[in-house]
Amino acid sequence: MIGLPLIIVLAVFAFSCIRVLNEYERGVVLTLGRFSGVKGPGVIFLIPGVQQMFRISTRVMVLDVPPQDIMTRDNISSRVNAVVYFRVVDPKSAVLNVENYMYATSQLSQTTLRSVLGQQELDDLLANRDKINKNLQEILDQHTEPWGIKIASVEVKNVDIPQDMQRAMAKQAEAERERRAKVIHAEGEFQAAQKLADAAKIIGSEPAAIQLRYLQTLTEIATEKNSTTLFPIPIDMISAFLKK
Repeated sequence: MIGLPLIIVLAVFAFSCIRVLNEYERGVVLTLGRFSGVKGPGVIFLIPGVQQMFRISTRVMVLDVPPQDIMTRDNISSRVNAVVYFRVVDPKSAVLNVENYMYATSQLSQTTLRSVLGQQELDDLLANRDKINKNLQEILDQHTEPWGIKIASVEVKNVDIPQDMQRAMAKQAEAERERRAKVIHAEGEFQAAQKLADAAKIIGSEPAAIQLRYLQTLTEIATEKNSTTLFPIPIDMISAFLKK
């Protein structure tokens, strides 16, 4: 009768010592408050009351940075949010060097987002999104390296600007399109005039070309359904009468 309770106690004690870690998890073990190693994945054994374990996931995690109110370098108020992709590469540092690596990474992302975007002009913020994302990733990765965290990428999601600024940008874009249309039209007129001048020089140097052009004009007139047909008379045919 005495052996059965002892067996039950030993079974409960042995069961409380067992921990199972998934393939993507690591366990940072502290023995009497001192670091004793990183365990896992699989089955590990802990001494209750003596050892303590912190589960750390090594998968890529997604951190949604809430919208931040910033003032760009050209004094335009805007509201920007972003998303950060990161993973724990050193579980020991993630437990021992920072109290809560998720909260610390979130706060660092918010302050870095305001600091970096505040140094940009609005046009750069809208046009050079890839360059800004890379700059944010490098700065965050440098600061989170002592925490055992690797920043995979940072993506600026939305840039909200005031309505009056949106209308001003729309007017600017419309004026730019009109300017380009006028420039293209002027270039087309210039090229057409240049081609006509070249054609006039060629026709003027060859008298036969004038006669061929005259016959071609007559052919084009004859093909049309006109009730009245006008035949142009070459200048050289009446030049004798003009001299008299």
